[in-house]
Amino acid sequence: MKRVLAMLTMLAVFIGLYAVMTGIAYVVGGLVEKELFTGASRIVNIAIIMLAVVMGSAGLLTMGDRKWGALIQDRIGPNRARIDLPILRGTALGGIPHFLADGAKMLFKEDHLPAAANKLLYNLGPMLAFGPAFALFAVVPTGPSVSVFGQHVDMVVATPDFGILYVFAIASLAVYGTSLAGWSSNNKFALLGGVRASSQMISYEIALGLSLVGLMMCFSTVQLPAFVGNVANELGLGGKATGQAQYLWSTNIGGFDIGIPAWGFLLQPLGFFMFFTAAFAETKRPPFDSPEGESEIIGYFVEYSGMKFGLFMVSEYVEVVILAGIITALFFGGYHLPFGGEWLSNLAIMKEHGWLYGIVLGTVFWVKTLFFIWLQLLVRWSFLRFRYDQIQTLGWKILLPLGLANVFVTGALVLWDPSLRYLALFGMLQIGVLVALTMSSGSKQEDTHGTGLAAPSAPTSAGVHAHASTASSH
Repeated sequence: MKRVLAMLTMLAVFIGLYAVMTGIAYVVGGLVEKELFTGASRIVNIAIIMLAVVMGSAGLLTMGDRKWGALIQDRIGPNRARIDLPILRGTALGGIPHFLADGAKMLFKEDHLPAAANKLLYNLGPMLAFGPAFALFAVVPTGPSVSVFGQHVDMVVATPDFGILYVFAIASLAVYGTSLAGWSSNNKFALLGGVRASSQMISYEIALGLSLVGLMMCFSTVQLPAFVGNVANELGLGGKATGQAQYLWSTNIGGFDIGIPAWGFLLQPLGFFMFFTAAFAETKRPPFDSPEGESEIIGYFVEYSGMKFGLFMVSEYVEVVILAGIITALFFGGYHLPFGGEWLSNLAIMKEHGWLYGIVLGTVFWVKTLFFIWLQLLVRWSFLRFRYDQIQTLGWKILLPLGLANVFVTGALVLWDPSLRYLALFGMLQIGVLVALTMSSGSKQEDTHGTGLAAPSAPTSAGVHAHASTASSH
């Protein structure tokens, strides 16, 4: 119970920090827009949202991942690193100082270069692994567009016309980092890991793209802010509900809208499961970690040390944060509440202080993102590593046909009913089937465990005599 309370307290602290950082981004963004030039708030978003929030979350995940694994395995986890300050009295702070200790260790370790390695490509590998992963978050909206100090502030770094296609293009560049790291090291084990990583990432890119085609049909856009949408009459400025902020079915009770939102998960449950699986495979984390072997200390980065090795590790956790953010934006309403969004936006205090409205919804976004970060940690510590042939079978023989079928069915239902209600009903049917299959599978396993293995039968007299005669002959 004490450990659970400690984890809940830490979770509340992190949510509070996300709210504070979101508020700082809005206020500073409004100031620089007013004092400097139009678009200066985008630079603030790079500094605060991408560098501080995303990188800070990824760094803390290096400790959080081990802590969650320790909780599952009934261990304490990292707790040795302490900060020797009088006010802290040498407390372990839940293992958080390990995050700082690991960073210091990486900085001061020897930067080893293999004798026969290609120096240019060897140094380029970690950068190509980290850079694309970090750049993916540039198109993810983490909060609504509001007016601060009379200036329009967007909580997104860039809004290119090609939107989600940017995500596909940048994500595909990460293949070069793993390939170069494996080949340039002049190590056969690193080369094998690089080849495995490249083939795995390329195999799942097709399923990754197909999983989002149905969502593009639903909302007729490729831009992430358009997927998220806006509530009706947001902050009293008028306008209809768009994107995932609109309702499929709704009713108004006392001025409070309650209904079923047009979230991507309800419209495309199969697309969500495909995207989550394919993107998880792209991160190369367990159970899709065939390119590397933690227990064998082998993989495409086996010849790397110091901060170069640290870049590979940090890029992995950055991918975890970014995958959670993209899932939130595309399938779970982004920064919107499931209901009551219009009521919240029309409160007098929200209309008067737009930055406060931004803080509330920005915090909603990060709470959802935290949930999907936790879900990835849960999967990582719950499943055994898949064999390489199983990974390829899943990508080519299961996800690819499912993706094609999902595209055709979604296209037909969208043409039949542009209001998306029939598509939502079909999506709910898919969810029901998945739940039923999961429950039936669980009950079968319980029956198997309940019956147990058949007890070994007692040896017959003939068997005993035969055994005795054999023993006597020896």
